[in-house]
Amino acid sequence: MGDVLSRSGLEFMQAVLRGELSGPPIGRTLGFHLTEVSEGHVAFDGTPEFNATNPMRGTHGGWYGTLLDSCMACAVMTCVPQGSYYTTLEYKVNITRAIPLGTAVRAIGTVSHAGRSTGVASGEIRGIDDDRLYATGSTTCLIMQARQG
Repeated sequence: MGDVLSRSGLEFMQAVLRGELSGPPIGRTLGFHLTEVSEGHVAFDGTPEFNATNPMRGTHGGWYGTLLDSCMACAVMTCVPQGSYYTTLEYKVNITRAIPLGTAVRAIGTVSHAGRSTGVASGEIRGIDDDRLYATGSTTCLIMQARQG
C-alpha cells in the first residue's frame, strides 16, 4: 500500500502507465492493459479471447464488467489525493452488443464527480477499429484517507 499512499492517485496511475509500477494483475489474466491516463480520465485496451468466454462461447459478461470497473475506478483514482485510496462501492454495466472474440476494444473511464468521500464515473467500451459501442457503465467509489500511525 506504500506505493499508493506515497503519491497522489494521478501520480500512481502515471507510474503504472510508464511501467514503473505493475498494472493490475487481472489485466494480464483477461487480456487488457492501461493505455491512457490523465486527471479524471483512464483508458484500457483489450481483446477478448477464448479464455474470456461463457458456455455459449461468447464474450462473458464478467469480461465487460471487469474492463469497465477497471477504467471507471482507475479514473476516480486519478482524482484521489496523496495519502488516500479508493474502493468500488457499486457499478452497473449495460451491454449494447456482443464483442466478437479477437476484436480489439478500448474502455474509457471518465470522472463526473470526485469529492472527499465519493467518486462517480462513467465508462464506455468501443471498438478500436470501428468505434462501435459495445457497453456502457457507471460507478460510485468510496474515497478513504489512510489512518495515521
